[in-house]
Amino acid sequence: MNGLRVIPTWRHGQERLYVCLTDGRNIAWYDREAARINLIGENRREDVLEALGPFITGPVTVGPPPVPTPAELARLSLHPDDDLAPNRPGEALLIDLDRDPDTAHRLRTDPRRRALAAEQTVGVALDRLDGAGWHTLHSLPLPGGDRVHHLAIGPAGLFAVHALYARKQRVRISAPLVGLGRREPEPLLRRVRASADRASYALNAEVHPVLALVGPAAVSVTVPPRDVRVLTDADLGDLARLGGVLKPADVEALHAMARDRGTWARL
Repeated sequence: MNGLRVIPTWRHGQERLYVCLTDGRNIAWYDREAARINLIGENRREDVLEALGPFITGPVTVGPPPVPTPAELARLSLHPDDDLAPNRPGEALLIDLDRDPDTAHRLRTDPRRRALAAEQTVGVALDRLDGAGWHTLHSLPLPGGDRVHHLAIGPAGLFAVHALYARKQRVRISAPLVGLGRREPEPLLRRVRASADRASYALNAEVHPVLALVGPAAVSVTVPPRDVRVLTDADLGDLARLGGVLKPADVEALHAMARDRGTWARL
C-alpha cells in the first residue's frame, strides 16, 4: 500500500474522488464526468493511479489541472465588491486597525502593527515582479476568518506567501516549528502549508507555500521544511528566476480566477 486515501466528495454539484495523503492534504482528484485525473504535482503519479485503480471505469486523461475556461475568464468583469485585485498588502489588518485602533497608553507595540509592517514589506517586494509577467494579490479572505497574505502568480507557478515579522530577531526553524528570538517555537509551517493547500483547492492548481521572513538578524535551520520554501523579504525576487511552468495565458487565466471573491467563498 502507498498510504494514500481516496475520499469521494461533491463540489459544485459534481462528484469528485480526491486522493489524500495521511495528513489530509489533497494531491489529486478524479473527475468521472470528464474522465480525467488531475495531478497536483507529478511526484506521486504512479501511486495516485494505483489508489484510484478500483474506481476508474474506462479510459482517462491524466495530467495537471486544466487551465480555466473562457467562461471563467469572464470573471475579469467583476462587480467592485467582488474584485480582490485592489486589495492593499495587509488590507484586513488596515481595516481592523481602523475599526479598533490601538490605544496610546499601550506599553507594547500592538502586534497587529508588526504584522502589518511585514505584509506591507513583502507586498512591495512581490509587486516589483509585475514587470516580469507576474501578478500578486494581497490579503485574500478565506472562510473561517483566515487569509492568504499574498498570492503570487507568474511563469514559475503559484505561490502562497505568508509574511512573518522578524526584525532584528534570530529565527530558528525545525520543521514544522518556527521560533523567534526567545519565544517558544510554534508550528507555523503547518499554517503556511494549510493556506497553500486551500488556495490549491480553490484554484484547481498547484500552489507552493512560502514563508517570507521580514528583516531577520539570522536564520538557523535544524530540520529543513520538506515542502515550504523559506525566504527573507530581500530574496523574494528569486521567485522570478525559477524555471517557467505557466504560459502567459495561463497566468492571466489563474489571476482572473483568483481575484474573484466567489472563488474563495466556495471553499
